[in-house]
Amino acid sequence: MQQRPVTVVTGGSRGIGAAICLRLAADGHDLAIGYRTDAAAAEAVAKAARAAGAACVTVAVDTADADSVDQLFRTAAAALGPVTGLVNNAGVRGPVGRLADADPEGMRRALEVNFLGYLLCARRAVQDMLHNAAPRGAIVNISSAAATIGGAGEYVHYAAAKAAVDGMTVGLSRELAADGIRVNCVAPGIIWTEFHEDPQRPAKRAPMIPLGRAGQPEEIAGAVSWLLSADASYATGTVMRVAGGI
Repeated sequence: MQQRPVTVVTGGSRGIGAAICLRLAADGHDLAIGYRTDAAAAEAVAKAARAAGAACVTVAVDTADADSVDQLFRTAAAALGPVTGLVNNAGVRGPVGRLADADPEGMRRALEVNFLGYLLCARRAVQDMLHNAAPRGAIVNISSAAATIGGAGEYVHYAAAKAAVDGMTVGLSRELAADGIRVNCVAPGIIWTEFHEDPQRPAKRAPMIPLGRAGQPEEIAGAVSWLLSADASYATGTVMRVAGGI
């Protein structure tokens, strides 16, 4: 009997991360759901994932801390078996407004979570995947259309971190190709989640989006699931923009 894929999803308790967990559960993955503080929300996602047939564990994690990341992966492997997938999704918005007015510590924390955290999680996932039988695994990073638009007037620091994620995706994909580990990226546009400082930002920005609307978390989850699947076996180093035409 073929083992079900075991996928770690960071930031899996809400928004895009929660939608990814539910889609992956429906598509046959067992899940380790990483969350920062809201244990109840993470457990609610886990309950829904289990109802879809997935084995699931929730783990509190600070993705910007290497020891915490190690504990996430140790727990995942102990509860579910060898880790075969990682979705780097945990992120924070940080200060909103012009860069000249931004709080330095807020920017520092945002950069640590939005980029260093991705590096630390990918580093640990690769260490585990190198011990797997072929095919060894796949990583999907969640970036943002802001990486190429720049986030002017809102969060230049966030856009810069996401541009770094795009670069990391390409470099790591080339580094790991010979090891049988694929690395790809999904870059969402404006999505209806709790991420926005102004809850109505997706509606207000809809006129500037060629498709005329903001996206739904489930539309990002579908792209992530495809990139983790065997159907994407020839895709690595890809930055897939799912942004309504932005």
